[in-house]
Formats: sequence, structure tokens, C-alpha cells
Amino acid sequence: MLGSERCYWQQGKQRVAGVDEAGRGPLAGPVVAAAVIIDPTLAEQEECERFAGLTDSKKLTAASRVRFYDLLLQLPGIEVGIGQSDNAEIDEINILQATYRAMARAIEALEALPDIAIVDGNPVQGLPCESEAIIKGDASSLSIAAASVVAKVVRDRCMQEYDEQYPGYGFATHKGYGTSAHIQALYEHGPSPIHRSSFRPVREAAENRVAPPAAGELFDHPSR
Repeated sequence: MLGSERCYWQQGKQRVAGVDEAGRGPLAGPVVAAAVIIDPTLAEQEECERFAGLTDSKKLTAASRVRFYDLLLQLPGIEVGIGQSDNAEIDEINILQATYRAMARAIEALEALPDIAIVDGNPVQGLPCESEAIIKGDASSLSIAAASVVAKVVRDRCMQEYDEQYPGYGFATHKGYGTSAHIQALYEHGPSPIHRSSFRPVREAAENRVAPPAAGELFDHPSR
């Protein structure tokens, strides 16, 4: 899991930040990004065995994500930066650009800018440092996997707080994704202040369609 990092360490780039996001697909809430730098000395020590099993957040249980999250935030030699873009900004500039901004903010939240950021997925525009995109990076890079876990846990906790502010939508359960229960709640209660009005299911619910769409039209991806 350190193959990408070692490549840059050998080039003299010691501060390698893994970057990933959570929450691009939901109908409500923010998109959250995280940037994680793991000190090369720590990563190469036996203590790195404590990260055994750390991988793409979608492949981990909720309990495992929290365990790794706590470890990442407590262990010396690891820097974590978190950035967000809320639903208002998403509606204003679109989800892709909002994701880029969240990633840039996560990098800027680190103690200092990294020598390079390695990003899961496709190339990202507007980052404040050199970057490289790695397809399925959260399954092949330890720092990207770490970032995916941090982003997921932070966003899940955010949605749990929103569930208390806006009861009736089930945010604590589906985290804002377009499950059938969420769509039904949208049609019953209308969009909440944290819904993404630019997303079609939210817009259609706000326009008071006669009935919710069929199950095959929904977007059931609460794991991400």
C-alpha cells in the first residue's frame, strides 16, 4: 500500500499527501475531502502494521472506519487536513467544482503544503500544489485510503448531526443518498435547507410531482 508514496520519497518528495472525498452523490449535505500525510519514517517502521487492513472506506465496516480514523488523528507523524463544500456552494458551482474546492481546502488545512498530492480518481483542477491522479488509489495507496476513511467518517458524523436538526428525513441512516426512504421523505416534507436543489430528485420533489419515482430511478449508494 506504500508503492505510490515510496516512488515520491525516492525522488526527495517527503511530504506526500493522499487526497480523497466522500459525498459527491448524495442529495443532501456537504461534500467532504481529506488530505493525509504519513511521515516516511513512521510508514516504514513496524508501527505501520497498525494500519493493516486500512483500505478504501467503502470496503470497511463503520466500526473499522472509526477505529482507523481515531488512530490517524492520534498517532504522531500523521497530518490530517479536512475541507468541505456545503450544499449551497454545490448548487452554485456544481458538484465537480465543489469537490475540487473541498480538496484544495483540505490540502490548505495541513500544517504546510505537501510536496505533491496524490488524488484518488481523475485529475483535479485548482489544487495549491503539484498533484497526480491515481485510478483506484484508495485501494493501492495508504495515504489515499487514510484520506478516504477520514472524509467518510467526518461526513457521516456531519449527517448524523443534521438528522437531529432536520428529523423526518433519515439522514443518520442513509447519509443523504437517494434511497427510497429518503425520496419518500422528500415528497412528504419537501426539501430541507441542506438539500441540493440542483439535483434532479430534489428539484422534482420541490415541484410537487404527483408521486415519487419508481425504485429503479433511485440512487441507493449510502456506503459512500
